[in-house]
Amino acid sequence: MTASSAPRPDPFSDRRRWQWLALAAAVGVLVWLLAPILTPFVVSAGLAWLGEPLVRRLEKGGRSRSIAVLLVFSLMTLVIVLAVLLLIPLIENQVSKFIDWLPRFGAWLTGSAVPWAEQRFNIDLAGYVDPSAIIELLKQHWQEAGGIAATVFGGVSKSGLAVLGWIANLALIPVVTFYFMRDGAGMLAKVRDLLPRPVEPVVSQLTHESDQVLGGFIRGQLSVMISLGAIYAIGLTAVGVDLGILIGIVAGLVSFVPYLGAIVGLGAAVIATLVQHGDLMHLALVLGVFGLGQLLESFWLTPWLVGDKIGLHPVAVIFAIMAGGQLFGFLGVLLALPFAAVLVVVLRYAHARYTASQLYGAGDADAAMAEPSVIIVESVHARPLDADEDK
Repeated sequence: MTASSAPRPDPFSDRRRWQWLALAAAVGVLVWLLAPILTPFVVSAGLAWLGEPLVRRLEKGGRSRSIAVLLVFSLMTLVIVLAVLLLIPLIENQVSKFIDWLPRFGAWLTGSAVPWAEQRFNIDLAGYVDPSAIIELLKQHWQEAGGIAATVFGGVSKSGLAVLGWIANLALIPVVTFYFMRDGAGMLAKVRDLLPRPVEPVVSQLTHESDQVLGGFIRGQLSVMISLGAIYAIGLTAVGVDLGILIGIVAGLVSFVPYLGAIVGLGAAVIATLVQHGDLMHLALVLGVFGLGQLLESFWLTPWLVGDKIGLHPVAVIFAIMAGGQLFGFLGVLLALPFAAVLVVVLRYAHARYTASQLYGAGDADAAMAEPSVIIVESVHARPLDADEDK
């Protein structure tokens, strides 16, 4: 038997299994201890990962790695700066409009919606609906949130070290992102060389599959979410809905759950249209906007941006983000999707190993299924011989 055909040692034998569990526990404890300083590095790694496909494409076009990284880094910086400068004033304006819109919503609820529902369904709702209490509760929480924010920012402004730390973390992100984009491939190659040889092929395969799963969601589904949010926001604003941008953003954010974005956005847009206009023409225009968005998503956005990529299940995304935020705060939210992608791939690999193991009995079942076929073949071939003997 040659060296190439020698059986490969099991990378997850009983002895190595405990070693991997100890290593995973040590990494978890290390992340928990370093959580306060890891956020800019995680953000930088995510930005570098997002720009890596474009860098590789420019490299294939004949540009050097440094020039390609510089071009992609400049483009990403420009996009982020423009997005912040455009979105923050828009969102602030929409929130102010929403607060001013609440009294009109209360008047519409008590003057139109509740009487119509009572007459239509012959039920008494007036005693259970008090929009003034709801509006006051929302305003009170809004004021409390503003007071808390003012207190927090006031405390931060009084603490020079906190301000310097926040500015340093913010300034660190573009610097670390640039170096990750330029030297990330070499860093990963060195990490791969440090892996134990028995586990290196399996770890490399799982890493590649994790990248595909995460890319299927980030570069696929997230692009669909942003596109749908822009379509809904622009369309609702064009048909005259004052809260169109806010509704479009919310609908786009929850669009990773199938049909949830359209349902939430359509319901909010219909209520906003009835409160603001109260006619069928604007209602039909709103329905047309969401109908156009669903057509674009089904026949163009999803086939083009997502295709046949294997992404993350919506339930897995929701649970990962909530669990990450609960365990590690903002850093946990950033690490939630990569961890969920790795967990999905590892579970898929464990399922494949289990179904091929002796414990599952796949080999015995295949052998049992193969035995009757031999008997049937023999009996089929035996019949012509018996017929010849009779003759």
